[in-house]
Amino acid sequence: MSKPGDPRPPVAVGHVRMDVNDLHAACDLLEKLGLRRVNRRDSFAVLELRGGTHLIVRAGDHDIEPGRMAPIDLMVDDVEETHARYREMGLGPSEITSGSIHSSFTIPFTDGYKLKITSSHTSGRPV
Repeated sequence: MSKPGDPRPPVAVGHVRMDVNDLHAACDLLEKLGLRRVNRRDSFAVLELRGGTHLIVRAGDHDIEPGRMAPIDLMVDDVEETHARYREMGLGPSEITSGSIHSSFTIPFTDGYKLKITSSHTSGRPV
């Protein structure tokens, strides 16, 4: 249960997993995007996102079709500012598109994945 007066939801995602072929390239890029390193070994890494969710990145020999969307997306507070910053960083973001809930863009990721970056949908509420 949340503490009285805590406006955040009482539960959060603890861990999500993404399989990659090039662990070190994937982790380097994720850290460049702002994820915090918790642990990195030869076959897996643990990176932390806002709210304490851990992304488990596992190395292996995976069939990843080029252009496939990564199995996760990242949510940011200001999608326009993030898009501009990633462009300045040379990450090659796509154009921003708007849907009924989110605005988003993709960047090329390791192993042929495309990684979706999406606007926040928390309506300014604490998470």
